[in-house]
Amino acid sequence: MKKTAIFVAGLLLCAGAVTVIGQKKVLSPKQEQREVREQRRAERIANYEKTMDSIVLSRNFQFNPQTMQQQPAGPMRQIMNPTFNVGIWDGTADICLPYIKGYVPPYYTTVLNYTVSNLQGYTTEQTHEGWMVTFSTSLFSASNYTFTFEIFSRTGGANLTITNPWYNAVQYSGSISQLY
Repeated sequence: MKKTAIFVAGLLLCAGAVTVIGQKKVLSPKQEQREVREQRRAERIANYEKTMDSIVLSRNFQFNPQTMQQQPAGPMRQIMNPTFNVGIWDGTADICLPYIKGYVPPYYTTVLNYTVSNLQGYTTEQTHEGWMVTFSTSLFSASNYTFTFEIFSRTGGANLTITNPWYNAVQYSGSISQLY
């Protein structure tokens, strides 16, 4: 008798849960519009991430810097000149960036203005936030410059760090766009 009562109570609970789960939420028109807007935004964000991933994997993109800073704690400098960028396409890098040189203070700013096709060790690695793209080149000098892009797929933002064995690293923040 006791087992039968427990069994019947269990069946009633399951039947009640099925009817509650099977019911649709009744939303007001305002709530419905809000959910539709949220869904559209989520789709646009997902499409943007796919586009960014595609641009990086195509090896056909441009980095547009907005700030630069000598590491580890140099002053942050804004970059307003639209001429400064790094373009990557077909195994070639078109580099036009301000760069901070010097062994000891006072450091001085120069411009890296090169087009190089001998990119050594070009790697693209997916991270939880986007991509890490790395390559090295001599820039027609005696030492190697290593370029490391940290690209954020969701925001389209990116950081570029240029390291060299003789100078402090210089880090740039900016955005990634597609090269046409």
